[in-house]
Amino acid sequence: MAKQADTKTRGSRTGRPVMALLDLLGRRWSLRILWELRGEPLTSRALRTACDEASPTVLQARLTELREAGFVELGEGGGYGLTPLGRELCATFMPLHRFAERWRR
Repeated sequence: MAKQADTKTRGSRTGRPVMALLDLLGRRWSLRILWELRGEPLTSRALRTACDEASPTVLQARLTELREAGFVELGEGGGYGLTPLGRELCATFMPLHRFAERWRR
């Protein structure tokens, strides 16, 4: 679904969705949260541990932003998980992940 040129995008003054997405993903811990949730839902405590003891305040702020953006959801069991949109986004990281694995060698 393409946006019209004059339509504003959440988080972007220019209306460019890619710029709003890069701004969100560039915030501290955003990518790490998405990456850690790619396998299975995690509780706040487990997610904090997976994120190297990120500050609870910052972690909750990022989770709120990622939930509002539609990438993360809070499950009925209390754990955070990826939405279908979040899983699609994480799938786009896999070529970069494979590149990073080759690069580190």
